Amino acid sequence: MSSKVRHSLIKALHVSVPHGRPMDLAVLNAQGVSAFLAAKYVRSGWLERLEQGVYAFAGDTLNRDQCLLFLQGQITGLHVAGKTALAWQGVRHNLSPNEHLMLWGDDKRAKLPKWFIERFPAKYRATTLFSSISTASGIGTPLGLLEGVRVSVPERAVLEMLYEVGRSHDLEEARNLFESVRGLRLQVMGELLSQCTSVKTVRLFLLWAKETEVLNVSLLREKYSLPVGSSFRWMGRMADGTLLSLPND
Repeated sequence: MSSKVRHSLIKALHVSVPHGRPMDLAVLNAQGVSAFLAAKYVRSGWLERLEQGVYAFAGDTLNRDQCLLFLQGQITGLHVAGKTALAWQGVRHNLSPNEHLMLWGDDKRAKLPKWFIERFPAKYRATTLFSSISTASGIGTPLGLLEGVRVSVPERAVLEMLYEVGRSHDLEEARNLFESVRGLRLQVMGELLSQCTSVKTVRLFLLWAKETEVLNVSLLREKYSLPVGSSFRWMGRMADGTLLSLPND
């Protein structure tokens, strides 16, 4: 292949692929760039190799939202979840500037790539928190983000945050954040709670919602069958060793 053709292909790549976004071999092949040619572009300084089969324009600054869009194509169900999703929608409490992004997905074998977490510190959790709702239920793109970036709506994010209590969030931190939540929609909350697979999460939500009056718990329980478990108290040991006890009422 002549140098003129190679130069033409890399120019076309700059036009077709948004700057700040990684490229895999499927994207490159669609533009006529083979793995062999991509390696030549790396050696000549046109491309940077992020990992096996993943590239970026040399000297380009990777964009967080573009990277998330890319990873959504790599990891099934990937979305911004829990505490991060709440913060991105204006619900925050003493949020550290070094706070890790909380990303959830469906693939238990998946790991966030090194090139991503080096630029955007993040944690990934593969959890099936809901039983029969679609993977996309309760997920959208808040204003101000790149279209297509998947973020839990506040109702789903609250439940994801409560699920993390005793794992990556302590009880006081979660309670302070919960008290900052406003405007939860009863129908959305009811549909998500009714499919929640974590008794702890359901009971903790109902307890705090009743105490803070974030929504009408009596009406919620009247309209929806909620998986609260047995009639006994739910007991669980948290990461710091303290015991969490939640009633069923």
